[in-house]
Amino acid sequence: MKRALLPCLSAVLALAASMPAHAQNVALAGILGGKALLVVDGSAPRGVAPGESHRGVRVVSVGRDEAVVDSAGGLRTVRLGEAPVSVGGSGAGQRVVLKADARGHFVSSGMINGRVMQYMVDTGASTVAIGRPDAQRMGLKFEEEGQSVMMNTANGVAQGWRLRLDSVRVGDVELRGVDAIVTPQPMPYVLLGNSFLREFQMSRNGDEMVLHKRR
Repeated sequence: MKRALLPCLSAVLALAASMPAHAQNVALAGILGGKALLVVDGSAPRGVAPGESHRGVRVVSVGRDEAVVDSAGGLRTVRLGEAPVSVGGSGAGQRVVLKADARGHFVSSGMINGRVMQYMVDTGASTVAIGRPDAQRMGLKFEEEGQSVMMNTANGVAQGWRLRLDSVRVGDVELRGVDAIVTPQPMPYVLLGNSFLREFQMSRNGDEMVLHKRR
């Protein structure tokens, strides 16, 4: 009997391992001494410092009124006063829902080559564009490995660099081998242009934009 049960138990364990993680609702109750006061699935607020986790939700960074969290491989930005966001779950890797800010821009957090970045969706940009200071912070070797190009800037023509990013992650969707340009001047955000967006079907409803990965 015990021998007969072993194959069944193995099958159950394999099925459980392949099942998607349960989605969690995460809200930001406050910022306290560099820690994010997280509420996970209705729990009491708990102070979580960057690098620490609470109920499987890891805090990546803490700002003045927002925090970047990571769960089941997906990054989300949670903000004070906003409704809880869903992290993890069965839609992992295929779909991203973005919220517009007060100016109507879609600004949030993601990762480039494993480093956290702040991005803004720009459907008018042909490629992902990164300011030089951000590229240096991310450890991109654009001067050694990128292709030098001349770019028009507000101060005239300047040198920029074209390169390919190993990984760009938004939410729990990741693309590899994404073309990008490093601009000589700093920018407030990484511009998420069409070298990334063309891999998605985009739809907009009010202040929401949905990116659904093409098959």
